[in-house]
Amino acid sequence: MALRLDTQPYWGETAFPSYSKLDANVRADVAVVGGGITGLTTAFLLAEAGRTVVLLERGRCASIDTGHTSAHVTMVTDARLNELVDRFGRAHAQAVWDAGFAAIAEIERLIIENDLDAQFDWVDGFLHASLGNKDDADELDALKQDASLAREFGFDAEFVEAAPLVGLPGVRFGSQARLHPRAYLAGLARAFAGRGGRIFEHSEASEFCDDPMSIKVNGHTISCADIVIATHNPVVGLDNFFSATMSQTRLALYTSYVVAGRVPKGAIGDALWWDTADPYRYLRVEPHRDFDVVIYGGEDHKTGQVEHTDTCYRNLEARVKKLLPPIELTHRWSGQVIETPDGLPYIGRVAERQYSATGFAGNGMTFGTLSGIMIADAIAGRKNPWAELFDPGRVAVTRGLWDYVKENADYPFYLVRDRLTAPDTYSLRSIRRGEGKIIERDGAKVAASRDDRGKLVMRSATCTHMGCIVKWNSAEQTWDCPCHGSRFTPGGRVISGPAESPLAEVEE
Repeated sequence: MALRLDTQPYWGETAFPSYSKLDANVRADVAVVGGGITGLTTAFLLAEAGRTVVLLERGRCASIDTGHTSAHVTMVTDARLNELVDRFGRAHAQAVWDAGFAAIAEIERLIIENDLDAQFDWVDGFLHASLGNKDDADELDALKQDASLAREFGFDAEFVEAAPLVGLPGVRFGSQARLHPRAYLAGLARAFAGRGGRIFEHSEASEFCDDPMSIKVNGHTISCADIVIATHNPVVGLDNFFSATMSQTRLALYTSYVVAGRVPKGAIGDALWWDTADPYRYLRVEPHRDFDVVIYGGEDHKTGQVEHTDTCYRNLEARVKKLLPPIELTHRWSGQVIETPDGLPYIGRVAERQYSATGFAGNGMTFGTLSGIMIADAIAGRKNPWAELFDPGRVAVTRGLWDYVKENADYPFYLVRDRLTAPDTYSLRSIRRGEGKIIERDGAKVAASRDDRGKLVMRSATCTHMGCIVKWNSAEQTWDCPCHGSRFTPGGRVISGPAESPLAEVEE
């Protein structure tokens, strides 16, 4: 395949449902402006909560900022964990990572409950030293400190002397993820429409009014009670022009470059990588049946401040070819990331009954999802544990001691956090599509497998014939008993005896 010089993202080849232009006046509880991950997540969660919602996109959904992501799904922020602790304190730092982890869990929930074919998988993430700093004592100490803090905060993390692929010291973070962003949002858009949500493409919000609350679009009016601005770099909306302009000047916009290409199946492990360089470089894998696609990015610079941008692509191409000589480059594209002065996004209310989210840096998939959770909670009148932390006014970070876990113990995430971060749950996340493993759960052996769509199935590992422990047959995708030859489907149904009863069900 020849290198595509039109810089179209790899994800763009995946079909996305099309929606009509707004051509009449519409009334809804909430109007969401922007059809990327923030807008579609917010819209779906509000519809799930019983609100009537209209989503507006000036072009095509999932085609601009979310359409140009590399789709690393991680709670590991661009600002290092030890830096967050130094800057904001331990409670705030843990809250930031908890919020990111909650967003990943929410993505998985939406995929499972709505049967979305998003090519989602839990993978390890490796933050590793850059080649120039591999022997730097301060850098090694910082990596070790990051690993120690992450473990202390309840996350699966360990310092490694040599991260796979690169062979450099780093930190392995368990329970990160990757997905196909366009396929995910296509499924989410259909699920939103299935709940009565309305999506209008080629429908740009041209004017916002607050008395009564409404938006002018294509010469028509959308009347609503709340407005959500989910446009990456927020439009002014109902905020006064001076205030909105001052807010925009606090944001730093960077262009990041990406190349992608095919490598032989299994040439590298299915994981995420990013280094400690400034700007940092990042890599992930998109598996296919007969080959894998490697997505490699970096060369970030402030938008508009580099003249010869082709050099950015050439640098990435040279580096990835050196790292993976068999790669056959097929795509290249750029995207834009937005950073805030303190490294945390702005999520929350910016004017009366208007909400906005921006400043996700390199965590667009997680912070975009988190924005949907937080804004949906705010509009529904539900308490959210991170509302003050990410509030554009930075309410929480200006005060000292803050036991946010205790204060928010009744929030759904914290009711199940211990389960989500338990060792047996980490083991379940390590099971890939088409794999089966015997794991320990609550003192019992469980036969856990994942189908080709990523759905997890768990059954008792005890054969119903005479109590032996079954083993996974990778070629046949079955559970086989090594004692007397009974065979079972991944769902536990008997294929052949002497067993007559299925494997017992296990609570998922």
